[in-house]
Amino acid sequence: MQDFIQAVADEHIYLFDGAMGTMLYSRGVFINKCYDELNVRSPEIVLEVHKQYVKAGADILETNTYGANRVKLQSFGLENELRDINLRGAELARKAAGHSVYVAGAIGPLGIRIEPYGPTSLDEARAFFREQAQALRDGGVDLFVLETMSNVAEIEQGIFAIRDICSLPVVAQMTIGTDGRTLYGDSPADVAKRLDLAGADVIGLNCSVGPDVMLDAVEEISAVTAKKISCQPNAGLPREVNGRQMYMASPDYMGKYAKRLIHKGVKFIGGCCGTTPEHIKVIADAVRPLSPRRTFVIVERGAETGPKPGMEPAPLASRSKWGAKLARGEFVTTIEITPPKGPNPDAMVAAVQSIRDAGVDAVNVPDGPRAQNRMGAIAVAILLQQRVGIETVLHYCCRDRNLLGMHSDLLGCAALGVRNLLLITGDPPKMGPYPDATAVFDIDSIGLTNMVNLMNQGLDLGGNPFGEPTKFTIGVGVNPGHLDLDYELRRLEWKVKAGAEYAITQPVFDAGQLETFLRRIEHMKLPVVSGIWPLLSYRNAQFMNNEVPGVSVTDEVMERMRIASDKGKEFALHEGVTIARETLDRVRGAVAGVQVSAPLGRVDLALQVFEGLVEAPVKQIS
Repeated sequence: MQDFIQAVADEHIYLFDGAMGTMLYSRGVFINKCYDELNVRSPEIVLEVHKQYVKAGADILETNTYGANRVKLQSFGLENELRDINLRGAELARKAAGHSVYVAGAIGPLGIRIEPYGPTSLDEARAFFREQAQALRDGGVDLFVLETMSNVAEIEQGIFAIRDICSLPVVAQMTIGTDGRTLYGDSPADVAKRLDLAGADVIGLNCSVGPDVMLDAVEEISAVTAKKISCQPNAGLPREVNGRQMYMASPDYMGKYAKRLIHKGVKFIGGCCGTTPEHIKVIADAVRPLSPRRTFVIVERGAETGPKPGMEPAPLASRSKWGAKLARGEFVTTIEITPPKGPNPDAMVAAVQSIRDAGVDAVNVPDGPRAQNRMGAIAVAILLQQRVGIETVLHYCCRDRNLLGMHSDLLGCAALGVRNLLLITGDPPKMGPYPDATAVFDIDSIGLTNMVNLMNQGLDLGGNPFGEPTKFTIGVGVNPGHLDLDYELRRLEWKVKAGAEYAITQPVFDAGQLETFLRRIEHMKLPVVSGIWPLLSYRNAQFMNNEVPGVSVTDEVMERMRIASDKGKEFALHEGVTIARETLDRVRGAVAGVQVSAPLGRVDLALQVFEGLVEAPVKQIS
């Protein structure tokens, strides 16, 4: 396992564990007990909690030492056991962590006021922190977490104390209230500036509030520091239920906000009060697609990267009919069909024959969309090319395969004539019928793009030649309606540098949104194929707008579908096709092509969208 300082520097997302106190309380440990003492009195309880968090997917375990400083232990008469409690806390976490999970020495506030708000001097506070940090260091922690601090001056002394004894990385986390400020009135931006100057390696927030309040605070922090950001919110604010304080935020809620926090710049995510292994598991499933476990160097086309085997990629125009049209700047058309749920492909084959007869260039074959059980995309693509004689655009995702499997699959595709790829990260299993299924995600779509680009040069992942190069056209997905468009644009830049040769968008219902997106990527010179979805009904429009990530249906379209649906099913279908045609007509002059989806297998509706395409005037986006 790499040193944690390398983890701070890389581009991965790392997951902290959840609440220790919540879990101990649920096992019958009363709140008037010293939870830190359990490290030596009931270590099996603490060890079991750590193991549950490792099983849930945590990358970092915090030691059960939040209150194990001299000041707090003294209130329980345990100050003479300070070293043993901290040493044992580190050992228990390490035992559960093994060799694949980091151990963070947890240090909480002293519980007293320091100057100028109280009698304890800054030097005294520093000495208290130093004593605890020395014991945790000797216990073998990989890093320190100073957490739940309200006073910036206090956490600064914690950082200085750790620096007095070692150079291990320090994660410094303050706590804020619902007003977005600390108890002492400091803003997140002010806090971040001071912690940066004090020498924290990671700056963040934890406890007191749920993820919604922290989302805005993270934006403030990211604007004033280049340091990596951590965030460990509570499971919402506690509510009194039958005399008990209960944390009400569900695991799914925390998982959704975890993704938002990451998009705002958080690198280290986890949970505080009220979070459990179930919360951490859902967060892990939610963020795994955003964080490949391994990195790949992006090899920019044309860059000097050392010895080459002498094989340049085949010209785009020679790889496939689809690639040739893109290379010539001709408008490309494709219809996305969904693979069948069973083993009989006859109905799908008949539908695709009608697509071929209509003169559509290709068929898009999605790879387990929304993590559903369907016939494999590779088998479908080969079957359609052989039986129907139409080119396919194969969606190929990172969710289900490790690196060896991907390399083998793609060599097989090359041998069997599948030439056009759309490389995607893939929907997590949580979205499908088997949410506990294991997702692989060795790499994401950026790493996969780099991998295929190397294969087109006849190179494997290690840069070793394997013979005749593949001849894939390399496509990637892109979302013009992403909540954090700057983040999406950065990822697209990386995909282009890695070798992307075209992109296909999520379904577009807001042409203005697409226009803005296209203007921002003009410098990339990347052909963009616009996704178009003929809506079936008002209910379908609601589903697309609210439950399909990245899709935004305008109020105008929603109202049109509502009115049409009130008149009847056929009126709704006609209106959905009409809206799709209007979208195609508007964007046609600005994109390289369109991909029209066949909702619920309705290929006839997709074909209706293309009617009159040849005669339609080309409109340039202003």
